[in-house]
Amino acid sequence: MVDYLNLARRVARRQDEYLCAVQQVMKQGWFILGKQLQAFEEEYARYIGTNHCVGVGNGLDALTLIYRAYIELGRMAPGDEVIVPANTYIASILAIAENGLIPVLADADPVTLMMDERSMECLLSPKTKSVMVVHLYGRCAYTERLEHFCKQHQLLLVEDNAQAQGCLYGNTRTGALGDAAGHSFYPTKNLGAMGDAGAVTTNDDQLAEMVRTLRNYGSKKKYVFEHQGRNSRMDEMQAAVLRVGLRHLDEDNNRRREVAKAYDKGICHQAVVKPAPAPWEGHVWHIYPILCEKRDELREFLYKKGVEAQVHYPIPPHWQKCCNNWKYGLLDVAERIHQTELSLPMGPEMTDEDVRKVVEAVNSFKA
Repeated sequence: MVDYLNLARRVARRQDEYLCAVQQVMKQGWFILGKQLQAFEEEYARYIGTNHCVGVGNGLDALTLIYRAYIELGRMAPGDEVIVPANTYIASILAIAENGLIPVLADADPVTLMMDERSMECLLSPKTKSVMVVHLYGRCAYTERLEHFCKQHQLLLVEDNAQAQGCLYGNTRTGALGDAAGHSFYPTKNLGAMGDAGAVTTNDDQLAEMVRTLRNYGSKKKYVFEHQGRNSRMDEMQAAVLRVGLRHLDEDNNRRREVAKAYDKGICHQAVVKPAPAPWEGHVWHIYPILCEKRDELREFLYKKGVEAQVHYPIPPHWQKCCNNWKYGLLDVAERIHQTELSLPMGPEMTDEDVRKVVEAVNSFKA
């Protein structure tokens, strides 16, 4: 079986490095807000290209704390609107709603599957104060048109970089393109921890300081609480693990590009729509999404052929029961993506033989 993702296999590639990192933490005997987190924050900020990185508990908290910090700093207020793509994981939208802000869902571009900028521009209102751009699948969703739109209307641009660690827009990494960015290090990510972890990157000194305060119960000084914060601190074990992964991230992303290129070259089934062309040097291929009208039949066929595929995501966020109050209009493209998307196995641990099996299995599907 070609697994969609085999984390045990991934970790085994660098097991000695991980064990050494964990043992260091155990010897230090300091497990929260210590030297490993400080080192990771410095190294990841340098890698992304920002002045600040603040380690937090997970990717959802990273996005949530960004907007909470903007509210605490007086730059936003509950009731403000945030334009966000409808084709995304629900965490992107929950982070907005949790702060009393209003998510306004934009449709997807039928070619790139990223946010349709025409849809975004039509959603602008006097209440709009921010745009959240989601670098879905590991593809950069940032454009000059988006940048101009945000600057013209004085909108805060927040990046959801959960799936795109290492992705490039020209010479700039995603996570350094907007006013702030949330990162997830869930174990499946390109840079994955061995548990939950996340981070905020920004060049904004005030925002970084506020996020640091809010992640620690709202406290800058022990037992002194200036804000109603939360407990969302990346622990030392995860920071140590991530420091190992960060050293190899570019190498791993290059392997992902090789796998994606092999898929792009080898898959030739007429019923399958492959990802639209993107700058290969920038895309980091967290997910290799194909579209197929007979998605469920193809997925079942592949499994019988020894290939495990996944769906990202079977139910659009605005169809979820918890989301009845969100603002959205026609989202035909996003809904079509959720009905036809299928993710093929992808990861740096895949062998050439794994890739060959996936290509042959897809091409042998009788639509």
